[in-house]
Amino acid sequence: QAQVVESGGGLVQPGGSLTLSCAATGSIYSINSMAWYRQAPGKQRELVAAITSGGRTIYADAVKGRFTITRDNAKNTAALQMNSLNLEDTATYYCRADGQVITGGKDKYREVWGQGTLVTVSS
Repeated sequence: QAQVVESGGGLVQPGGSLTLSCAATGSIYSINSMAWYRQAPGKQRELVAAITSGGRTIYADAVKGRFTITRDNAKNTAALQMNSLNLEDTATYYCRADGQVITGGKDKYREVWGQGTLVTVSS
């Protein structure tokens, strides 16, 4: 069973900081990239940040300079450090990992998504 689990969401005041954690476990291996997405009600899901196994990173313009994504390849974990949070950062944040997944007795390349963790920025 391949699984991705996020944690660390919660309520934070504008200007505050929060760190999200993600762990990929089970039958997924040889993970290529890990990424964070977010989605607010009535809004399209958007990419926040991504990191490859080689350490290359990309960020959405809205978060660049404020958020930092890191990963531990050996542990199949990733983290998102969020600073200077504003109201527009309020959303459910999802972690996604892509790599080899054993399913149905076969080895396939797949994306595995977490259940999401809610981040609310409010005064």
